[in-house]
Amino acid sequence: MLRTLVLAVSALWLSAQVQASDMSPLVEAEWLDRHLDDDNLVVLDVRSSIDDGGDRDSFEAARIPGSRYSSYTDDGWREARDDVAGLLPAIEPLSELIGSLGIDNDSMVVIVPAGTGPTDFGSAARVYWTFKILGHDEIAILDGGFAGWQQQGFDVASGPISDVEPRTFEASLREELVATTEQVEQARQDQAQLVDARPSDYFIGETTSPAVLAPGTIPGARNLPHHTHFSDSAGAYFLDKEGLASRINSAELDRNARTITFCNTGHWAATDWFVLSEVAGFDNVAMYDGSMAAWTVSESRPVQLARRGLERLQEALD
Repeated sequence: MLRTLVLAVSALWLSAQVQASDMSPLVEAEWLDRHLDDDNLVVLDVRSSIDDGGDRDSFEAARIPGSRYSSYTDDGWREARDDVAGLLPAIEPLSELIGSLGIDNDSMVVIVPAGTGPTDFGSAARVYWTFKILGHDEIAILDGGFAGWQQQGFDVASGPISDVEPRTFEASLREELVATTEQVEQARQDQAQLVDARPSDYFIGETTSPAVLAPGTIPGARNLPHHTHFSDSAGAYFLDKEGLASRINSAELDRNARTITFCNTGHWAATDWFVLSEVAGFDNVAMYDGSMAAWTVSESRPVQLARRGLERLQEALD
């Protein structure tokens, strides 16, 4: 009897392992449709006004059956501190937020962006990175987001959503996945790869975000614009995996080198982090969540403009 029980438990454990290993960091709608009824699977919709993705009302009007909602922009996934926007909040409130969504350490989570644009995908990538920072590996993003789900004709639910039972989520911090300003400064000396995820006009200093105090980029950075990773299929945005190797080669990136991604406020950079770490298989990738907003707080830190070398904003104006 005991041997039978042990075998049964072992079989259940092996089944769970197979189920978990079947989930890659980027899943297709067909995969999610097959697994919607799996135990411990949580579908987390994070759409917001970014790229006209919607809000809670949009979610209640049309959503993936059984999914739960958390606004990326409004529910506490990022915070402002010391005049810098987009920073990682403290671990305790993040753990409480995740637990309030009915997610615990045994949950398999699929994050659903709106699927309406490249910047919208950054919402899912940032939440994915946050789960990874907190030590949770059973996490994925739905390629194409909700727009892709609808476009492919899968079932859609509507109507008010019921509250979920809160669960306990215990974080185990992975500090190696987030880079501080001091670590970025050191990376410049250690020849680590700094990867700017912003469009080229930001990279060369022609355009500046209101959150950033000087134009240009961190000296020595390479440019891998976040939006180049996507293809538009009739209004639904999917990751262009086939062209990824070419984009990495064009940016002259070494997959074996320590790599730190950044942007203006750690949003677009999450897409580059996800693409390099979780899709391309780079082994040692962190994200600088403070990004250029934090880098330019101090005038002592250099900023590079494409055609004018190493200089600060005042020098450029002169």
